[in-house]
Amino acid sequence: TVRALSLSLAWMIIWGLAAGRGILRDWSRTPPPFAGLVAAVAILSLVVGCGPVGRRLARHVPLWVLIGVQGFRLPLELAMHGLYERGIMPVQMSYSGRNLDVLTGAGALIVAALVATQRSGRSVVWGWNVVGLLLVLNVVTVGVLSTPRFQYFGPDQVNVFVTYVPFVWLPVVLVPAAIAGHIIVFRALLLSRGRA
Repeated sequence: TVRALSLSLAWMIIWGLAAGRGILRDWSRTPPPFAGLVAAVAILSLVVGCGPVGRRLARHVPLWVLIGVQGFRLPLELAMHGLYERGIMPVQMSYSGRNLDVLTGAGALIVAALVATQRSGRSVVWGWNVVGLLLVLNVVTVGVLSTPRFQYFGPDQVNVFVTYVPFVWLPVVLVPAAIAGHIIVFRALLLSRGRA
């Protein structure tokens, strides 16, 4: 636990410093430093989800808990919509635009309750998990396409807010938690099928 907390704190400090010093806002380089953030997030998600930590969580944490944890995405998406309404974040990254991840967060609470009370089968969990993973990958894609390097949604709808503290911790902490969480749920489902 101490090691995990120490590594998490170091991870947050590194990216917080990169954002605070403006390194992530340098779009003149090829590739831009922000590409390193995207790559690091992808690697961390896979290392946690597919590695020994993910295996232990999939094996020892109840499935309904693994699902319920993803409920953090409901208040997150509500907060992100508030950022859009305040002009901090572009519309396409909110549920008024192309980000429907709020459905994953709300669905997580419902599916977790159904699993905990044994009112839901594995097919519901599989369905929710597949859709949830696709939705978080969608918002990551939208976020990348919205950067100043691509400006896919127009020059007035660019995504630069995640290059500032504290918003940098959204992609650095919460996106890996969501992606790794889905991988771990998949592993838990496969482990339970193997035991059966």
